[in-house]
Amino acid sequence: MIERFLRPPSGTAEWLADALRVVGLLSLFVAGFVWSPTDAGILAFTLPALVLPRFLGVRAGFDILFSVSVLVAAWSNVIDLYRTVPGWDLLVHFECTGVLAVMLYVFAGRLRIIPDVVGTRPPARTPIVLATIIGLAISALWEMVEWAGYTFITDEIFVEYADTIGDMAAGGLGALVGGLIATRVHLLE
Repeated sequence: MIERFLRPPSGTAEWLADALRVVGLLSLFVAGFVWSPTDAGILAFTLPALVLPRFLGVRAGFDILFSVSVLVAAWSNVIDLYRTVPGWDLLVHFECTGVLAVMLYVFAGRLRIIPDVVGTRPPARTPIVLATIIGLAISALWEMVEWAGYTFITDEIFVEYADTIGDMAAGGLGALVGGLIATRVHLLE
């Protein structure tokens, strides 16, 4: 994994993917100076996610989609799109959880937790089932983080039962769609 991470980018798409990682790092500082430490903390969560595709050696297009998704999800919180744009919350939960679930599916393969996905075509049901399970787990974990943030840090975080269930359902559906797409698209270099 280290060799893949340290390999210089080749081609425009890989340079763009690396530029998005720089945008993520700069976002942390911008949010910290222009908005609040809480907002900087939200963007700090993106940094490990933004470098993960580089370690895993996913195709540049998937890397870009993943990185944009993570940055949009984080910045949507900072600039309050989840509260001000109707349906935005569900759309982001659907899309971002879908790409996150597929990325974690690849990660599990690279760690040999599941059969490695490199150079093989697993049965179609494998990424569908595993990405959906991963997506539902991510959704539950995220909602717990929101609850903990609301309970212990700030009451500015919106937590409500219907919102929580809706977010988890949208995330699970997005992960299912991500798993379906993963059966058709080659994700790794």
